[in-house]
Amino acid sequence: MTFSRFVVSGTDTDVGKTVFCAGLAGMLGARYWKPVQAGLPGDSETVAELAGVEIVPEAYRLILPASPHQAAADEGIAIEPDSLDPPDGPLVIEGAGGLMVPLTRQTLFLDVFARWRLPLILCARTRLGTINHTLLSIEAVRTRNILLHGVAFIGKANAESETIITEIGQVKRLGRLPVIDPLTAAQLKAVFAANFSPKDFA
Repeated sequence: MTFSRFVVSGTDTDVGKTVFCAGLAGMLGARYWKPVQAGLPGDSETVAELAGVEIVPEAYRLILPASPHQAAADEGIAIEPDSLDPPDGPLVIEGAGGLMVPLTRQTLFLDVFARWRLPLILCARTRLGTINHTLLSIEAVRTRNILLHGVAFIGKANAESETIITEIGQVKRLGRLPVIDPLTAAQLKAVFAANFSPKDFA
């Protein structure tokens, strides 16, 4: 089975999924789409700078750096989750924050992911606390019958945490993206290629 479109979410906010998305989109030659951006400047600008890929404009671009439901309310905007439909073609889609971030008071991002029925990649930190957060996230994904493509770890190496998560969660380890400093397009491309294989996304 070949996938040309992936949803990327995280176990929490600021996990590092935007940098991962940039690396993945660049490696796959895919477009990037963040359906709802809360807080400006947005992640689309970061991905454009780091990967040089085509950016699909956000459906909602909100000023307040907060949960989308709160940021939208702050501007008097009503997010319509049913209007969010991924465009065709190779695509990396980034959610906002973690899986259960609310788009509205009735709809979570996870609910939208379940409707899309696209394979999901979960980004997880490697630092203390990641085992609990990641296993809970894996359970939430599977409860919605979403295909979990694998987990991408982000941060310093933590072999035991990565191993126990993949064993208990029965999930594929896609690789680990270390902290990149300085973070440049060239550095990201090289580090991503050294730590992830295109075969794992085919």
